[in-house]
Amino acid sequence: MNEAGTDPTRESARPRDGRNVDPRLGELLGEGSAQRVRALDGPAAGRDRPAERAWDEPPADALAAPEGPSYYGQPVLKEPVWRWEIPAYFFVGGLAGASAVLGAAASLAGGEGTATLVRRCRLVAAGGAAASAVLLVRDLGRPARFLNMLRVFRPTSPMNMGTWVLTGFGALSGAAALPALVAGPRALERSAGVAAAGSAVLGLPLVGYTGVLLANTAVPVWQATRNTLPVLFAFSGAVSAGALFDLWRTPGPGGEMAHRFGLVAKGAELALSRALHREAAAVPRVERALRRGRGGFLLRTARGLLLASAVVDLLPERTWRRRHAASGALALLGTLALRFGVVAAGRASARDPHATFEPQRAGRGAAELARKEGARPRMPSPPGIDPTGKETAEHGAAP
Repeated sequence: MNEAGTDPTRESARPRDGRNVDPRLGELLGEGSAQRVRALDGPAAGRDRPAERAWDEPPADALAAPEGPSYYGQPVLKEPVWRWEIPAYFFVGGLAGASAVLGAAASLAGGEGTATLVRRCRLVAAGGAAASAVLLVRDLGRPARFLNMLRVFRPTSPMNMGTWVLTGFGALSGAAALPALVAGPRALERSAGVAAAGSAVLGLPLVGYTGVLLANTAVPVWQATRNTLPVLFAFSGAVSAGALFDLWRTPGPGGEMAHRFGLVAKGAELALSRALHREAAAVPRVERALRRGRGGFLLRTARGLLLASAVVDLLPERTWRRRHAASGALALLGTLALRFGVVAAGRASARDPHATFEPQRAGRGAAELARKEGARPRMPSPPGIDPTGKETAEHGAAP
């Protein structure tokens, strides 16, 4: 203690940047750097908490709360520590993958009118792949962490498979865009066509694998919407690609093809956004994260922007010559808000202990999967014990 009655060691360890670390002693990098300390010191006994309450005695409101019992009202799960880079990657990766698919479809359709669209799709796919890698590395903290995920090949891991898909997609989309950036021989253009077809094949899983990645976690709202979320992300990526080429309008048949591509996906996304709520509503407490707080606001905003974009699409072109650009801008903002809204809803769901407990009490999760798979054969009982645990006669025979 110093003359002022304070502990200098404690004062020097006070965080200067909102995290529980002194920047003079060290610096946090990677996903952990997103965590913030809400309160360094808990409430002292005798002020906000009765001194006679023992730690081994749960509060009465936690045992008999109207919402049901929970573990001291504390979250069961740690909320995701993802920063803004991850939902932005979900958006950019979906846009890049869908652009590669659209470019391959336009190339198969052929014709002089689609050449400009094909070239632009390849450029967007390559740029989106590069931006996705930058966003992931920025979130991880250093490139070595991204490269370390390529040391194994694990088909059962959506994260590992997504890393491989993004790596292959980036290489192929870069090769496909090369003739649009530098002049080269005829053979370069032919090899670019083969690379573009490969990037379209990898673009399909790239568009939707992020939804699979979220659904493969224990976060209640993501796990509860595991059937709808990947398909919703896939169509949302297609909407963002069509919207971008509405803004970056291609003259002729190519522009109309891109517009129709986005228009069909737009209707599917609006339907799937409602299906997302219906699937989560099997346990109302889980679905609440999609309606309240920041996540609910962003998801409502996403639907509103998408509906406004669809209304603008219905306007006759003679009344508003810039309607395609306006529709594209609204749809792009809507698909971006969707990604941030889903991540925010997941954070809120992880903080809610009742959203974790109630699906288990409703017989969902692992119990639901067991019912779908059917009863599994039991292990043979040891001699002298039947499956109910009662002793039997000689070597397990019935008495």
